[in-house]
Amino acid sequence: MEEDMGEEGGCFHEATIMGQDGIPRTVRVPVVQELARQGLKFLPERFIKARNPSHEANITLPMFPSINMAKLGQQAEPGVRAQELAQLASCAKEWGMFLVTDHGIHPSVVHGVKDVVQGFFRLPLEEKRASVGSYASIDNMGYGRNFVKSEDQPLDWIDRLAMKAAPKGVDEGLLVWPQKPPNFRQVMEKYVEQARKLCDHLLQALAEALSLNPHVFIQNFDPECSEINVRVNYYPPCPQPELALGITPHSDASGLSLLTQFGCSGGLQVLKGLNWMTVPWPCDELLVNVGDLLEIMSDGRLKSPWHRVVAMEKERFSVALFYNPPCSTEIQPVEDGDGGYKKVVVGDYVRHFYEISPTLEKQAIAYAKNA
Repeated sequence: MEEDMGEEGGCFHEATIMGQDGIPRTVRVPVVQELARQGLKFLPERFIKARNPSHEANITLPMFPSINMAKLGQQAEPGVRAQELAQLASCAKEWGMFLVTDHGIHPSVVHGVKDVVQGFFRLPLEEKRASVGSYASIDNMGYGRNFVKSEDQPLDWIDRLAMKAAPKGVDEGLLVWPQKPPNFRQVMEKYVEQARKLCDHLLQALAEALSLNPHVFIQNFDPECSEINVRVNYYPPCPQPELALGITPHSDASGLSLLTQFGCSGGLQVLKGLNWMTVPWPCDELLVNVGDLLEIMSDGRLKSPWHRVVAMEKERFSVALFYNPPCSTEIQPVEDGDGGYKKVVVGDYVRHFYEISPTLEKQAIAYAKNA
């Protein structure tokens, strides 16, 4: 059975939902990029998140913690390195996210990612569809695979493309790498290669910053079998950004998440207490996000932040890399912890996360806590 979730523009992605009668239904979800091209003055009903958004305080932070990765290298002067480790511990505990500079990913590699991502989304809709295959996946791989679970779910103001980048051979038979631009996969895989080195360095530095064995986290990330998923997010200009969200509030079902953005900044918000804080994230810096899996491994010493993306009047792009231990790995909280977390199999946790998402609050992590 096929149903429409709005008739705006006649361009749709498809999503499969489970009806209350237990019968799967295919629903058509408007393509946000095509809606934006129409020059709408009003936001379509299905994208309205709140009739009165003024009940939330939105505060823009004057600055956000930044970590200089060069100062965490083994060649750094010991006093300088110790100071940077203390800064890393502080911001990771307080925010669960932080900026990184001097990270070792060459600017030309990041610029190449920007070029191919913008090149893909500049293609006409039918060329994008022809360029990327799609397949049913619990973690929403492919083009236009948004998190739609019900017919009355407010929709995010976003178009996205998601790919499995590691381990080697994971994408065999899954035609989700764009064929246009022709160098898309080559450019993205070069970025992934350098980003993995950064994530490995961070996992060791975070453990050391918490006064743990430097290998306690990274030992779960087998270099041959660990998973890397890449999600490209495009947020078109929104006619009424105060009424919409680019991405619904969530935590990440990852070990670490690494993000880069371009187009404009100012869309990312993190919940602190009862207030949404806009993260001052310059476009020339990368952002690191603690995921649920690292929260479990750290026994709650680190917390994955509850965050969201707001819609904006200008277009914005981001590329998120999610770094996970192998699906079959059983992760456990560090010894001598009393955070109340328990052992979980990575694949079981990720499956649970996507089965119950989206949720109104940080709920999935309860799966990994002792009763």
